[in-house]
Amino acid sequence: MAVAPTKEALLQLYSSTLRTSRSFSSYNFREYFVRRAKSSFQEIQNESDPAKLSAFYNDKTKELQVLKRSAIVNQLYGGWRLVVEPEKPVMERSDN
Repeated sequence: MAVAPTKEALLQLYSSTLRTSRSFSSYNFREYFVRRAKSSFQEIQNESDPAKLSAFYNDKTKELQVLKRSAIVNQLYGGWRLVVEPEKPVMERSDN
């Protein structure tokens, strides 16, 4: 009999997945993984079967580890910013 993960554990996994997805430097990868995380957690939102929840939690935990490694590699070899990406605000020095 599988023990279902707590709601807090699932929320923490969701937020970690979103945070890692947003750390990609490439716009296309970043948007894809954010969309994918939202849709996969939305599908399981109303699930009450402990076996399915446990399997989902284990799978997503493994995916999170892969996603973290992929994000690091993507940050190392990041390219130019795309036109569709919002510009980062220019910070000015206060001693001017």
